[in-house]
Amino acid sequence: MKNSLRTGPLRTGPRRVAPVRVAPVRVGSLRSGALWLAWRQQRVLVGIGAAVLAAAVAIAAYYRSGMLDALHSGLFDHCGTGPLYCSRTDTGQPLVLDIAPLQYLGMLNIALPVLIGVFWGAPLLSRDRELGTHRMVLAQGISRGQWFASRFGLAAATTVILSGLLAGVFTWWWRPAADRSYGLFWYDSTALSGSGPRVVAAALFGLAAGTLLGLLARRVLATMGLALLVTGVMTLLLEWTHRTRLLVSPHTYVSAGIVPKAPMGDKWSTGHYGLITASGRHDDVLKCPFPSGADLRECMAQHGYVARFYEANPAGDYWTFQWTDTAVLGGLALLFTAATMLLLRRRV
Repeated sequence: MKNSLRTGPLRTGPRRVAPVRVAPVRVGSLRSGALWLAWRQQRVLVGIGAAVLAAAVAIAAYYRSGMLDALHSGLFDHCGTGPLYCSRTDTGQPLVLDIAPLQYLGMLNIALPVLIGVFWGAPLLSRDRELGTHRMVLAQGISRGQWFASRFGLAAATTVILSGLLAGVFTWWWRPAADRSYGLFWYDSTALSGSGPRVVAAALFGLAAGTLLGLLARRVLATMGLALLVTGVMTLLLEWTHRTRLLVSPHTYVSAGIVPKAPMGDKWSTGHYGLITASGRHDDVLKCPFPSGADLRECMAQHGYVARFYEANPAGDYWTFQWTDTAVLGGLALLFTAATMLLLRRRV
């Protein structure tokens, strides 16, 4: 039997190995990878935001439908914008719409910067830094700028969409009963701070503040506590500026003592009333505590008063308050974002 195994000469030289070709890494793939990772980390928060928005839309549609049915019933036809209240023609009972759910939505919009700053902005960078997972991401060829931009960009885009839609839902629900004695006036805190572009600016402020604090504090729990403090104080501070008219000055309305003063209507009174002398001095209204009539004219003549005044903000100042708050909160959001980008190289 012949052996089929053939042996050849023994080769002792070096063996040739085929060169391995490494595919070039594209910048676009790194960016898409960073964005995909950011989505994986934030998709739960995005889902929660979508659920909150869906619930708000459903509740607004339900209660707004009931509000329109009540308005179309004719029960409120005799009510105007002037009186501070409206009553039933038969029993004299006050007539008001059920605006409590609307005010709850306004409170949610006011609290957005606190919620977003604590639960979204604070862990955005601090969680990776605390666990050290950012080093693994940066080792894959993703730069610090791409790592930050993918996370913050996704969070900021979602924040703008969510806050903008929530503010729009509030306005859509509020409009049928806006500035009515049976509804909600524009200067109510839930309407003034829970609607309009300032809601978006406030939400971005909360996100930017939480992100910057996360870069500085590094620990998630510590960052969340700091974010709660900073965003909460800023929210309360702006509400204080509204009440004190610190950023938006009131108008002074003057009337003679011989005629009744113009009704307050939808103006937001400061509660400051008084009397004016010929020299222009403003005195307290208690100097002549009489309504329009003969007693008031006699008292004014005795003390040398030539006119009365009161201070209030007209309804048109709603937009002045809105754009003032938007400028303040938006400016702080841009400042905090710029500071985060500048400190990124030193801290990460």
